[in-house]
Amino acid sequence: MAFVTTKEMLKEAQKGRYGIGAFNANNMEIIQAIVETAEEEKAPVILQASQGAIKYAGLDSIVAMVKVMADKVNIPVALHLDHGTDYYQNIKCLRAGFTSLMYDGSKLLFDENVGMTKKVVEMAHACDIPVEAELGQIGKMGDSDEPGVALEKVKESMAVPEEAAKFVELTEIDFLAAAVGTIHGCRTPFAKLDIPRIEKIRELTGVPLVLHGASGVNDNEVRKGIAAGICKINIDTRIRMIFTKKMKEMLEENPNQIDPRKILGPAKDASKEIIRDRMRVFGCSGKA
Repeated sequence: MAFVTTKEMLKEAQKGRYGIGAFNANNMEIIQAIVETAEEEKAPVILQASQGAIKYAGLDSIVAMVKVMADKVNIPVALHLDHGTDYYQNIKCLRAGFTSLMYDGSKLLFDENVGMTKKVVEMAHACDIPVEAELGQIGKMGDSDEPGVALEKVKESMAVPEEAAKFVELTEIDFLAAAVGTIHGCRTPFAKLDIPRIEKIRELTGVPLVLHGASGVNDNEVRKGIAAGICKINIDTRIRMIFTKKMKEMLEENPNQIDPRKILGPAKDASKEIIRDRMRVFGCSGKA
């Protein structure tokens, strides 16, 4: 199946009260793991590339790899820009073949965020491409942060439901990443979602909601978030952790190994199991 946009995919998830996994595509093996597992699970899937991944692999290379994999399967596959903080980066991704965009102006003042997001939406909607935007500031785990300290920081910058409603109305975005208690880069699932806040934002905006930093949220919290209105769930850290752990194990078992395929292949297979587990928790298995 060729690329699809995230618009209809997330509308269906919203109607069906399930979440769709948005997994970060950092290299060829992880891209293969994501798409192969989605096909096996019969799940719609979103692959997303951050600006860091684009710098590492190259914009055209990422699009080409995802497109090759998408053409081989019979499930909906979307390619999304994750945390695009630059207007021109969004244009480049649109021209390269991305089927979903994100403008992240969460560090800007409200009016500035609205203004820049509107520009991206106008450009993307002219090409029938949906746009995600961010409101509030989703936390980021520092190397020295204790869980309690990180959670206190997050509380100070959550999205305000009334502002979210105004933001969606003014920008006409298709889905919203609202800060509701998660933290990027969590290696253990200790983050707590503000479920009443999610419910209120969903009620006031009507758009599918996005959960960033979901690697740091336990399964019960994720399920409650989906029931409250979360439709797109971002996963990156958990895949990185299992991928690199398996690579280390393979090298420890055979330190003289020089064939990268015998190191990266098992890492890919290990990644598939965490991706499969996430899809089943999110409820999107069998929804393609």
